[in-house]
Amino acid sequence: MSQQDFIIWVFCWVEDNLTELQQGTRLRSRGSPPKLGDAEVITIEVIGEYLGFSTDKGIWTYFCHHWREWFPGLGSRANFAKQASNLWVIKQKLQEKLAILLGALDRPVHIIDGFPLPVCGFKRAKGSANFKGQADYGYCAAKNETYYGFKGHLMIDETGVLTGITLTPASVSEREAAWDLAAPDKRVSAR
Repeated sequence: MSQQDFIIWVFCWVEDNLTELQQGTRLRSRGSPPKLGDAEVITIEVIGEYLGFSTDKGIWTYFCHHWREWFPGLGSRANFAKQASNLWVIKQKLQEKLAILLGALDRPVHIIDGFPLPVCGFKRAKGSANFKGQADYGYCAAKNETYYGFKGHLMIDETGVLTGITLTPASVSEREAAWDLAAPDKRVSAR
């Protein structure tokens, strides 16, 4: 499949499923609609991630230079990043729908792993007012460091399809987060 065909396929899938998820409701209650459609923003992000770009700036720059004629409403990077971040709930629902479509939730084996999400530098943690009462101290064995913040937990099936994500204080282990990740479909046994 050529890159052009892939972009078209992703856009069509996102547009169809976005329309189905919205069920006639508007995402925005005020202001004028953005020049770049929500399906276009999500398509740009998906294609950009697939191509290996991991930042909004990298994705935006690539599409400005190579695909501007396909996305004429692509404005400033700041507006693109704001619109993309405001669509996080929709993107999460689309990801869940894709996992169901791929049969990832029905597979017998799932893997859970955690990664650190520091809020600030370790030395500044004591005076930090950010997320007070929510963030905590934790240790990351892979990086051999103690940090202050949160821990993200991902659950994937054996083929690598994301099936769950949760956020906990840094002191929480993957074993405790497993119950949050598996709670919607009760896949984890208590053995």
